[in-house]
Amino acid sequence: MRIILSVCFITAILGGPCSIAQNQHIDLTGVIDLHVHAGPDSRPRAMNDWEAVKMAEAAGLRGVLLKNHFTLTSDRATLASQLVSNLQVFGGIALNRSVGGINPEAVRQMVAFSGGRGKVVWLPTFDSEFYVRRLGTSDSFVPVMESGEPAEGLVEVFSIIKENDLVLAMGHSSPTEVLALIPIAQEYGVNNILITHVFGQDPTRLQIQQMAATGAIMELDWLAAYTNPSILDEYVEVIQSLGAESFVISSDFGQEGNPDHATGMRDFIAALRTREISQEQIDIMAKKNPAKLLGLN
Repeated sequence: MRIILSVCFITAILGGPCSIAQNQHIDLTGVIDLHVHAGPDSRPRAMNDWEAVKMAEAAGLRGVLLKNHFTLTSDRATLASQLVSNLQVFGGIALNRSVGGINPEAVRQMVAFSGGRGKVVWLPTFDSEFYVRRLGTSDSFVPVMESGEPAEGLVEVFSIIKENDLVLAMGHSSPTEVLALIPIAQEYGVNNILITHVFGQDPTRLQIQQMAATGAIMELDWLAAYTNPSILDEYVEVIQSLGAESFVISSDFGQEGNPDHATGMRDFIAALRTREISQEQIDIMAKKNPAKLLGLN
C-alpha cells in the first residue's frame, strides 16, 4: 500500500494517470544504482545484501553500489557478487567515526581486501560537521576542513584514491566544503568525484553551477523525491539547465518500510519521463555516468 500511495501521489502531482503496472515495464537494462542500503546494519533495513543483489539482478540492473555509513562494504560486495551472474556489485567506505574518521589506513585496507570490489570513498556522512550542526546536537563530528585547509590525513586519502582509480564521494559535506575540496582533490590527481545527493546539503543554484563547472558528477536521489515530490521540479530544472552529463540518478533506498531499489529506479525514471526528461538524458544519468565512475566503460 505504501508504494501505491507514493507513486500515485507523485504521478497525480505530475498531472498524469496513476499506473503502477506501466512503471513495471520500464527497462532497467544497463542501469546502475550507486546508492544501495541493505543489511546487516545498525539501522533498520528492508533487506540484506544478498536479497538486494538478487532482486536487482532479477530486475535487470547492470550494477549496484552497496553503501553503509558505519563499516566498509567492499568485502560484503565480494561475497554478494558470488550470488549473481549478471550484476556488478561494488562497495566502499564512509569515513565516519566508526572507522576512525579521516583514516588513510582504513582506505588502504579497503583497497587491499581480496575481490577488488572497493570502489568509493565517502567523506563523512552522518558524522560530518554540516550534518551534526544542522541537527543541532552536541555529538562529535569529523571535520574535512581545518583552518581553511584539508583536515589531517585527507590529502593522503586523496593520494590513495588517485593511485587506485577510486571514486571520491563528498558525503554530507557542506556545499562550501565541497567547492573548496574539489580543486584540491583534482590537484592530487583525483579524477572521479561524486557529490553525494547534492540537494541534501542545501546548495544554492550558483553553488550547483560551480560544482558542475568543476567536472564533478552530482547525485540526484529518489529517496528525497519519494518523501518530498516537489523536489522533482528542482531536479528537472538543473538537468535541463546544466545538462544530464553533470548528474547521476540513484535510489538511496533500503530503509525498512521502503520499496526495493529497482522499484525506486523505475519510479524515478517514470517521474522524470513524465517531466519531459528524455530517454537519452536518463541513459546518461542512470547508465553512462555511473559506469564511467565505476570504471565499467
